[in-house]
Amino acid sequence: MDPVTRLGVIGCGLMGSGIAEVAARNGLDVRVAESTHDAAEAGRRRITASLDKGVRHGKLSEEQRDQALAGLSFTHDLGDMADRQFVIEAVAENRDIKTDVIRALDKAVEDPAAILATNTSSIPIVDLAVATERPGQVIGMHFFNPVPVQQLVELIPALTTSQETVQRTRDLAGQLGKRAIQAPDRSGFVVNALLVPYLLSAVRMLESGAARPDDIDRGMELGCAHPMGPLRLLDLIGLDTAQAVAESMYEEFKEPLYAPPALLRRMVAAGHLGRKNGRGFYTYDA
Repeated sequence: MDPVTRLGVIGCGLMGSGIAEVAARNGLDVRVAESTHDAAEAGRRRITASLDKGVRHGKLSEEQRDQALAGLSFTHDLGDMADRQFVIEAVAENRDIKTDVIRALDKAVEDPAAILATNTSSIPIVDLAVATERPGQVIGMHFFNPVPVQQLVELIPALTTSQETVQRTRDLAGQLGKRAIQAPDRSGFVVNALLVPYLLSAVRMLESGAARPDDIDRGMELGCAHPMGPLRLLDLIGLDTAQAVAESMYEEFKEPLYAPPALLRRMVAAGHLGRKNGRGFYTYDA
């Protein structure tokens, strides 16, 4: 199979911008779609700032940065995805929103063999696949934040996904310099099925008054060699995203360990979402 050269990315938030940046740095022609012209321009600035930071830190040369930027284009019209061979959606972790995007892409992308991938953290892939006319070409491709740093990609085929789609997606992960594992189409897949209960346990420990945030995090960092404690990791993920993932997993399994604690719900309701807006379990510079 020929390698993917024309990639589409839907959404240019933390995950979408990271996916687009990595793809452009690896020589792909990347077209990024956002909901409005202003959002698309904000996405362009986010990726440019990240590439500039890479130059300052010696991670890439000015020439590499310029080549990556030359491979990026931005739009607010999904119709501009018509010529893409492979499209990855990275919009909000919401079943209805993702379904609408996948359904629209199915109509917009002209090549019937083109693959539509979702970067969902927890939504069953089959639910998205059956919303299209090409269920054999729909697959989960779950990246991890920050995408330019984290090496793992989870590949999640639905019951409807063809083996050719799985292999082509695995090949694309290799093109992007990532290492892939295959996960079952069950909420949480492999990583979040193990990670989310741990993170929620840390919130419950804090909620009960058993330990302070810094002691919880330092304990796991120094005692278990974790690079980041659970509460700091929740702030990095985004508390709203973590709640959405936990709710999806609880909906599927009805296991109490997946239920979002009351403290997490209250923090999300208060708008304390973590690093993305400067306040979560810790405070951050705006």
